[in-house]
Amino acid sequence: MFVLRFTQSLIKDMKVTPVECNDISPLFNWHVNIYKLNNRKHIVFVNDLSRLCVIIDGIRTGQITALKEKFLLTLRIYLSSEGIDENLINSYIQDGLEYMISKTNNRSVLGTMKEITWFTADDFDDNIQRLKWHNKIIHKPIEYNKPIKVFKEALKRHY
Repeated sequence: MFVLRFTQSLIKDMKVTPVECNDISPLFNWHVNIYKLNNRKHIVFVNDLSRLCVIIDGIRTGQITALKEKFLLTLRIYLSSEGIDENLINSYIQDGLEYMISKTNNRSVLGTMKEITWFTADDFDDNIQRLKWHNKIIHKPIEYNKPIKVFKEALKRHY
């Protein structure tokens, strides 16, 4: 099960009621925020363990089901483009079919998320290229490693 930890602004935008959830592995925790780029709404997901980010757009107010479906689809396409084994991807996505919405609880992840939104540009041909660029930037909370490297290793350990 994934725990999607929405910021207050996204909770209001999606019109959802968060529940308290604390006993989930950081591999399955995703902090989620909304921001505007070129006058379009974008939603950024940041994994608690690896700081892997996924950015989606095209979601309107209150479309929580569409948000989840587009996130899982974008995550699958991105992980495939990084050369991760399909069995690992399928296992991880299968675990994410169930989800809970909670409030943010980690200031470090929120700081990384803010940093990601600062460096988001519209210079890329497609979203996957943007994600590849973002997930190769090193971050201090993961001991100056690349998020994609930490995520791959965590998937291999877990499955």
